[in-house]
Amino acid sequence: MSELALEELSALAAIYCEPDGCEVLAVSETHGITFRIQISVKELLDTDVLLKLLFHLPVNYPSTLPDISVSSDQLTRAQCTDVKDKLLEQAKKHLSEPMVHNLILWLQQHLKCVIKQSATVCHEKTTLSKGKSTEDGIWMLLLHLDHMRAKAKYIKTVEKWASDLRLTGRLMFMGKIILILLQGDRSNIKEYLILQKTSKVDVDSSGKKCKEKMISVLCETEVQAQQKRFQTFEVKEYSRLDELQKEFEAAGLTTLFSEFVPPLLK
Repeated sequence: MSELALEELSALAAIYCEPDGCEVLAVSETHGITFRIQISVKELLDTDVLLKLLFHLPVNYPSTLPDISVSSDQLTRAQCTDVKDKLLEQAKKHLSEPMVHNLILWLQQHLKCVIKQSATVCHEKTTLSKGKSTEDGIWMLLLHLDHMRAKAKYIKTVEKWASDLRLTGRLMFMGKIILILLQGDRSNIKEYLILQKTSKVDVDSSGKKCKEKMISVLCETEVQAQQKRFQTFEVKEYSRLDELQKEFEAAGLTTLFSEFVPPLLK
């Protein structure tokens, strides 16, 4: 892991030291560092916008760009995506040097402009998207969860993430098997995976909130022409394996089922 990244994280924790200002979510020698920074920024109408910025610094950061996720209850999903894209553009200018604090300072100075531009081009993007195939750039993710202790809360969280990231698919229960099948833009698929791995989405045996540590990525691939798109995200329970198999077959995912689901029963 980069010594520069660890030093930068220490500096950020000192700068954003207020409650919930800087939260370290994961530190790994093999996967890098993941942390969340919360800031308040004045927007167009001089109202405070609370932004949550999720950064993942790979092991070879800052030679490699960080992964960034942006969320805010006061901005639309499209606006958050535009903010993230602008931050990544700025990040390219700081490659090979610690950049997170510079990115945050840039955002505090330019959020008004980004939001204004987002509103201006929104109609243009909508018009252009109508002329494109809905299958362009659509990816699929199949996850296996070991268990859910706080099932109702867990389900609600997964549904919210899928809605926020415009992902469709299924959360499927069959006996002890728990599967999450998602379809959507590849960037949103990656963002979902970061949320799934770094958020306190369940509780441990003592009832304390905890992160999902027993998750397996069974498959991450581009949706093929013969495979159908799910139109919604639904939570479904199946009493038998053949019922679960029919769900996959109806979406043209017979091979996916055969390769990954039966081995889970062993």
